[in-house]
Amino acid sequence: MAGTGEALAESADRARSAALPDWVAAVVTFLASGAVLVLEIAGLRLIAPYVGITLQTNTAVIGFALAAIAVGAWMGGALADRTDPRRLIAPLLVAGGALVVAVLPLVRFAGSVLTGADAGSVLLLAAVAVVVPAALLSAVPPMVVKLQLASLAETGSVVGRLSGIGTLGGIAATFLTGFLLVAVFPTSGILVGTGLVAVLAGIAVGVLLRRRTGGAAGRVPAALLLLAVVGALLAAVAPSPCQAETAYHCARVAADPERDSGRVLVLDTLRHSYVDLADPTYLEFAYVRAIAAVTDAMAPAGEPLSALHLGGGGATVPRYLAAVRPGTESLVIEVDPGVVEMDREQLGLTETDGLRVEVADARVGLEQEAPGERDLVVGDAFGGLSVPWQLTTVEALGLVDRALTDDGVYVANLIDHPPLGFVRAELATLQAVFPHVALLARDAVLAGEEGGNVVVLASQQPLPLDAVGTALGRRDLDWRVASGAELAEFVGEAEVLTDDHAPVDQLLTPYATAGS
Repeated sequence: MAGTGEALAESADRARSAALPDWVAAVVTFLASGAVLVLEIAGLRLIAPYVGITLQTNTAVIGFALAAIAVGAWMGGALADRTDPRRLIAPLLVAGGALVVAVLPLVRFAGSVLTGADAGSVLLLAAVAVVVPAALLSAVPPMVVKLQLASLAETGSVVGRLSGIGTLGGIAATFLTGFLLVAVFPTSGILVGTGLVAVLAGIAVGVLLRRRTGGAAGRVPAALLLLAVVGALLAAVAPSPCQAETAYHCARVAADPERDSGRVLVLDTLRHSYVDLADPTYLEFAYVRAIAAVTDAMAPAGEPLSALHLGGGGATVPRYLAAVRPGTESLVIEVDPGVVEMDREQLGLTETDGLRVEVADARVGLEQEAPGERDLVVGDAFGGLSVPWQLTTVEALGLVDRALTDDGVYVANLIDHPPLGFVRAELATLQAVFPHVALLARDAVLAGEEGGNVVVLASQQPLPLDAVGTALGRRDLDWRVASGAELAEFVGEAEVLTDDHAPVDQLLTPYATAGS
């Protein structure tokens, strides 16, 4: 028995001599786990310009990241039992870091081909963005655990301590990326920086292990170092669709080749706003002309209004109201400070006492609105791919109603395609709050054959629908007004959206199908 005890003690001593210093093991585990979470958050922003930010996009990135973590941890543990972990930890860190850098050019080159919100494009781009580097980095912590185990008596404490450190690394990376890095650095800088930190950590661990063992442990193949360099060079030349990466969007402003003063604000994959720098009364997009037709019909020409705009974009409608209804007081609530900055710097937006901009979530802004003061609330926060569900519900529309005067009007732009599930549900929700609701759309949309932009309007008082129809005609729109029995037939049995149940992403059809 004494011999057995001495053998166990000798084995434990050898294991301790092979282990990394505790602080090095902790740092490596922290960094490897944290890098995976940085990759997950930045990867979502990386693919957004090509497939949009939707529930499906978020689900794909999170799902692939979790799958990669599971596969990496499983394979890392299996390899650690079959070979000396000291031979693999440094190469895995370098390889994982190099591929974090390399996903930037890979996604940007692939994204130019895989544009669209179809499931295939979303899944493929999400897989390219996260799977391989996340799996390689996730294989590192179980190898560190195996290396640090000196005896079975310490298994619980070693595994628990390093698992906790890895979790803390993920938590720290999540908060650091979401609250700081995204606000300060572009996605390219975040990914390249994270990858290079992992590469440098791998090189440092390799040097340490080689000094401690004097053998092949810690050796990093030159090909992996070359991969890191090539990845960084490709990242520098990879095409970017963004002029600016804002807190929420890949954004750019494009000039209209057919109109010298025309500018288009593009957010991710969507032409979001058109602004004529010289003429604020020029309205390019049909849905904006439809909204303007409603504002023309709701009050005598030139009469100022008190207007609240949920979603700013290029602030086209507020500028129009300021031009045609002098004295109008407009408050624009825009969630993205980067969009507001582009409005000011590239789209000529000048704030005055009559046109103010607040950076906030529109639902929060509605909560803060004084009751019964707005003649008009304009909803233009619904994109073709991403819809802020918190603005679609009975509770949100109740706040809109509270902000309006007794005869105030809510008018909103929606985008959907057949079977138009989201538009129908939003109309049903409007009807649960307002007694008077109408839909402005083309005949093909009302027939359920086509989709695109539509405009809904609602009020507690009867709407001037004849005047709206006349105003649509004056603006050369082939849209018409649907209300009453026709609207009821269009809405059908659509469900009413609530804060407790608003499956907007499932109801929305972001793109037209080939046959529609």
